[in-house]
Amino acid sequence: MIQRLGPRGTGVVASLALVAMTASWGSTFFLIKDLLDRVPTLDFLAVRFAIASLALLAVAPRALGRLSRESRRHAVVLGLLYGLAQILQTAGLAHTPASVSGFVTGMYVVLTPIFAAVLLRTRITALTWLAVALATTGLWVLTVQGGLTMGYGESLTLVGAALYALHIVGLGAWSRPEEAMGMSIVQLIVIAVVCGLATAPDGVVLPSTTADWGSMLYMALVAGAAAIFVQTWAQAHLPPTRSAIIMSMEPVFAALFAVWFGGESLTSRLLTGGLLVLAAMLVVELAPRRRKIEGEVTHLTV
Repeated sequence: MIQRLGPRGTGVVASLALVAMTASWGSTFFLIKDLLDRVPTLDFLAVRFAIASLALLAVAPRALGRLSRESRRHAVVLGLLYGLAQILQTAGLAHTPASVSGFVTGMYVVLTPIFAAVLLRTRITALTWLAVALATTGLWVLTVQGGLTMGYGESLTLVGAALYALHIVGLGAWSRPEEAMGMSIVQLIVIAVVCGLATAPDGVVLPSTTADWGSMLYMALVAGAAAIFVQTWAQAHLPPTRSAIIMSMEPVFAALFAVWFGGESLTSRLLTGGLLVLAAMLVVELAPRRRKIEGEVTHLTV
């Protein structure tokens, strides 16, 4: 079905898939905030991604065998980038307010086009930079309520954001639609191993109640396994910068879910920030395409 849509139609489907994936990420914020009162962060990440990798293996046990040696190597690199980014973001969060951490993490929106230009020799158009500026401003309005200083925690978080940006660029360069499942499984296994090694010295704490296991399974299966597969498949059809701007909708969805289910108030700050990020996404989605589409992926070698 998707193959019959043509490149433009497939790109629209890929964009919508990324929006849905980002919404699933945003839906987990209030669940994670509650669960982390009882399960340490790294333990949560290790268990979450272990379950996610086992779930995809059960769904597609032969997908790994269909990967080329090069694709396996690429998927390992991508998993390492993502896993290390998770750890750095978590370590930084211990030394900086959550709101500031959210903004600094969102700097992958700025870093992605820079890395794409350097590593892939991508030409970034003026409209794309406008979208990046809108998304960055929207993230600032959404997350930062006071001043921003670059201390130890912020520096760790910024390095994590750089690794997230490299992950997005790498997916854009290396992912193939027919290998999306196999690459997703390898990435999830590597992420689980990286997070597991980080928490192993202190042992792994598991959820202790049915409700906590329900939250864990939702975040592992929907916002973990399904999300990484959707991202890997979608980025086979979309330029890295366009993907990053779409994914900057995550804090917008997080705010919406917090209002709908978490009892938070809908403030002018949330509305303004959300509208700016939405405007950024619309710029990259609805702006007229030039003959050479921004972010047309070339080759990235490892």
